[in-house]
Amino acid sequence: MLISFANLKISTGFIVPFYLLGCCFAQSSELRPQPERGDIRITKSSILGKEFMLATANPIATKAGYDILVNGGNAIDAAVAIQMVLNVVEPQSSGIGGGAFVLYWDAKKKKLYSFDGRETAPAAVKRDYFLKKNGDKKTFWGVVQGGGSVGVPGTLRLMEFIHKRHGTMKWPELFQPAIKIAHNGFSISPRLADSIASAQKRGLDQFPAATQYFFNKDNSPKLAGVKLQNRPLAKTFQLIAKEGADVFYKGSIARSIVSSVRTSKVNPGILSLNDLDSYQVKVRSPICVPYRQYQICGMGSPSSGGLTVGQIFGILENFDLQSIGPGLRATHLFIEASKLAYADRNLYMADKDYVVVPESGLIEKAYVSTRANLITDIASRKAEPGRPEGSKGLLRSLQMQNEKPGTTHFVIVDKYGNAVSITSTIEMGFGSRVMVGGFLLNNELTDFSFMPIREGRLIANRIEGGKRPRSSMAPTIIFKNKKPILLTGSPGGSRIISYVARTTAAILDWDMDPQLAISRGHVVNRNGVTELEENTEAIGLKIGLEALGHKVKIRNLNSGLHAIKILKDGGLIGAADPRREGLVMGR
Repeated sequence: MLISFANLKISTGFIVPFYLLGCCFAQSSELRPQPERGDIRITKSSILGKEFMLATANPIATKAGYDILVNGGNAIDAAVAIQMVLNVVEPQSSGIGGGAFVLYWDAKKKKLYSFDGRETAPAAVKRDYFLKKNGDKKTFWGVVQGGGSVGVPGTLRLMEFIHKRHGTMKWPELFQPAIKIAHNGFSISPRLADSIASAQKRGLDQFPAATQYFFNKDNSPKLAGVKLQNRPLAKTFQLIAKEGADVFYKGSIARSIVSSVRTSKVNPGILSLNDLDSYQVKVRSPICVPYRQYQICGMGSPSSGGLTVGQIFGILENFDLQSIGPGLRATHLFIEASKLAYADRNLYMADKDYVVVPESGLIEKAYVSTRANLITDIASRKAEPGRPEGSKGLLRSLQMQNEKPGTTHFVIVDKYGNAVSITSTIEMGFGSRVMVGGFLLNNELTDFSFMPIREGRLIANRIEGGKRPRSSMAPTIIFKNKKPILLTGSPGGSRIISYVARTTAAILDWDMDPQLAISRGHVVNRNGVTELEENTEAIGLKIGLEALGHKVKIRNLNSGLHAIKILKDGGLIGAADPRREGLVMGR
């Protein structure tokens, strides 16, 4: 039965939170208490600035970055300091034991760079790494914990790399805030306390170093408000500040990492000293997709973020969203565009140093237009991958698993006009659970497909020695008239793509205030069930979407979006996700 949007009326008893009724008020840039828990009903407001601005996932990290910018540092200097502080105060999400992607706008050179600090698989892995002897794949929770899930960390080498190229302050100075906080301690936030308690159910207390740090002597998780000191991490940072990243990749820290991974009592790994020594940061070409009068730019492979976000917008450009408005029809179009883009993602996207990825074909205007033509007023059951230019002869099978939510994101615009959007991760909360020198090691190898082959066809994101696992991280910078106008990104596993795309569309097509765009309820579809965020106005779409044939599920969708909008006059508007404890500051 064909259902017309024009005639479809929905009546619900849902009460829209007051902050969704209009634009947000500006607030001062002073550091102030923020909501600590993931409750969308608690509002935050956009802040205004004229000189510089930054937003991170933790108030302490935001303050550290703010101080760097006040003292003359640039966006890259602040980014290094922020990442180290986040390692201390948000250890479950990112740190030097993980990997990251950086999108950087150099205002002086008027050039956009993208830097790949993604983890790599140990050289010795075979493609049956995640298979049992009978050929069945191992379970996720049977693999994630312990040294066997650890990839070669890239974050620290990435931070050093971008600092040498674009930083202005001395390397050791950028570690001082994190060293001080780690040595003197900080109060555990409610969010970190909740994360520790949840991770205990998944084996965090089975690893001695993590147990000693995150739990009391009676094995109970440490609670919010408790002072947490990390003297081992302070020493690690002191060593790195003095000797540089080589001590991590070639020296004493490298030896500790390899030993901890290979001797893990749970799921020991095969990481070697040579794996660490040979790690390299990759300078990649950004993926930029035209959308109306904008250019939406992100990371290319091995991230699927930039390509998939770009595909969604390439498809949506065929519809007049501005006139349609942010209601049921626009939501339907977004869902259908997402299905099409995720279908291509699951077939084609992986580390392009190891497999052919038809990047240009996937975002080519004629191709995404043909994909848009598949959208009707009735929901598709599930989208099939297309055949973009460059895909001929690629006999592949779909990857059927998605990465777990975790990660952190931060954005910075400095007084010089430089802008940086960074997504950083140790994969899922608390990574592999293996802790070395006060920091957690990633479980990034679980982002590879556990099955290397299906129905006789290879899966693009199969594990191979030295390969980088596919990611959904999507640090994004949007341009208009060749100037950056919006920075954004989010944690959230494979849902990152939906979080970033839908929020960005609201800002670009409906001129929505960044805070309002971030705060409204999420709608996610990864080519299957449509997920609506619980306790938000998004559930008011449920009846209408089901009438159009969508299968709908209401669930917790805990993003961590941050955004900075750059105005024509150079003014700045910053926003942080109310679902987490993030803070925006500016001047």
